[in-house]
Amino acid sequence: MNVTNFLKHHYRHFNAAALIDAAEGYNKHLAEGGKMMITLAGAMSTAEMGIQLAELIRQDKVQIISCTGANLEEDIFNLVAHDFYERVPNYRDLTPADEQALLERHMNRVTDTCIPEEEAMRRLEHSVLKFWEKADKAGERYFPHEFFYQILKSGELEQYYQIDPKDSWMLAAAEKNLPIICPGWEDSTLGNIFAGHVISGDVKNVHTVRTGIEYMIYLAEWYTQQATEESKIGFFQIGGGIAGDFPICVVPMLHQDLGRTSVPLWGYFCQISDSTTSYGSYSGAVPNEKITWGKLGQDTPKFIIESDATIVAPLVFAMVLGQ
Repeated sequence: MNVTNFLKHHYRHFNAAALIDAAEGYNKHLAEGGKMMITLAGAMSTAEMGIQLAELIRQDKVQIISCTGANLEEDIFNLVAHDFYERVPNYRDLTPADEQALLERHMNRVTDTCIPEEEAMRRLEHSVLKFWEKADKAGERYFPHEFFYQILKSGELEQYYQIDPKDSWMLAAAEKNLPIICPGWEDSTLGNIFAGHVISGDVKNVHTVRTGIEYMIYLAEWYTQQATEESKIGFFQIGGGIAGDFPICVVPMLHQDLGRTSVPLWGYFCQISDSTTSYGSYSGAVPNEKITWGKLGQDTPKFIIESDATIVAPLVFAMVLGQ
């Protein structure tokens, strides 16, 4: 029994049924000529979501990605330093002294997984700094993801690859030159490193890396060109936060601030959420609330799966990939 058949037989109610509905809605949206945005919050790259996301990219089942700076860089950290990662399955039992010991070994913990600073972060810093400095001296400016595309396409990191390259979603995205939106990139390890190099004078122009406002302008033009009544854009949100909240606002911005009222609303919406609505959480808001903000329509297919994204997303992707 393949994954899809297993899920359809066993996942019949509650969040399990919502998973099936969302996956079938995703497939229906694509079959009707729609395009899809996937948004990545949390530490999905460190959770190795790239194993399936890369295949979705290769099969043209996602046309644009919005992600945090952490997800952008952590896929590449995993690509070049996977063998140096350490898993800490008893992370709930760690004492402050245990955490200090990890710090002293330069092992940065993300839940049950430790990212090695020297082999991952500093290795990538060594490469990206050359590209930042080159652009800075030439008076050129690029988005964060464009710098990563340049590095990956240059081949200089290939000597360090420690996973099968087909499991890196950033490599798959670079090969297709997939549009990526990375709001709040400054809140990332490489963002902090970039700030340090500006302060030290290695990079003279802080705007050598293009900004979040420019990302919104870029997204507005992309959405205006791509979204039609015959090919609407879907929105598949993994987690919450800025990765989802930032790009979904492009539609009300186009309508209310630019008067482009002929641009369609998002044509499909699904969120895998573990946030609590009653706490006043934007991330936990039920999809219908987005109607009041001009993001979704009353007839937009809407799904919310309240569960762990690291469990749910691979299952939805398996159904979308026909596995």
